Amino acid sequence: MKLLNRRAFITASLFGATTLMLPKSTWALARKDQRYKVAVIDLMILKRQKISAFDLAREIGADGLEVDMGGLGSRDTFDSKLADPVVRQQFLDKSKATGVQICSLAMTGFYAQSFATRPTYRQMVGDCLDTCQQMGVKLAFLPLGVQGDLVQHPELRPAIVKRLRVVGKMAKKAGVIVGIETALDARGEVELLKEIGSRNIQIYFNFSNPLKQGRDLIQELHILGRNRICQIHCTDEDGVWLENNRRLDMRLVKKTLDDMRWKGWLVIERSRDASLSPRAVKENFGANARFVKSIFQ
Repeated sequence: MKLLNRRAFITASLFGATTLMLPKSTWALARKDQRYKVAVIDLMILKRQKISAFDLAREIGADGLEVDMGGLGSRDTFDSKLADPVVRQQFLDKSKATGVQICSLAMTGFYAQSFATRPTYRQMVGDCLDTCQQMGVKLAFLPLGVQGDLVQHPELRPAIVKRLRVVGKMAKKAGVIVGIETALDARGEVELLKEIGSRNIQIYFNFSNPLKQGRDLIQELHILGRNRICQIHCTDEDGVWLENNRRLDMRLVKKTLDDMRWKGWLVIERSRDASLSPRAVKENFGANARFVKSIFQ
């Protein structure tokens, strides 16, 4: 027995030493086995389309980064640096060097712009999908935003459904999932997805939405189910860190997602401490990343 224990000790020591000698890029690959991975958003850590976002995300402790497609304004499409192949390669190289994966590309310009009425929506979405293909990113985020709020503006539903059917075909051709965020409850989103009729359009679920409306977050997850949720904004409104949030039971959320057999990216968007400056990025997002990882990893 003593001999076996000694052998086990030597084997474990050699394995540990070997692991420490491995390059950091190899350590990063091990994270791909994680059922739940944690990301932050370049826009929210004040690094929109900046390559330094990868270093900051790593310092925060995130496994990944959601990269924004850039501003929109009155342009025909996004003001994206990633349209330049040289810049794209720089981002990919930095991702590899830091071990911080690009979990998704975000079209946040649609938060304030109308997806239902913008005449160049195909060009905008197409540019994002093309960039996804060029960078090997499998998910694009499309918020319907204030002007696409189907609770406040139900009259926009026919136009939005028609356009999302087009986007669904574009996404299928590109091999990308487009995750939409809506103002509907879970049952409403199930009906919307049925109406769209594309497996490449799914829900990018945001914990904050049902919480703000007083709906049961756990019930909403169950209603949507594993196959309709492509990614999760693991966040609430600003005010307190996630670890101090009394209306968001993260351990119950994990149990629910475990039971659903869901896996994927948990993207921290907000939940900043109101007593701190909005520019206290490392403090706010570092605390939230540590807490989420302590629960999910």
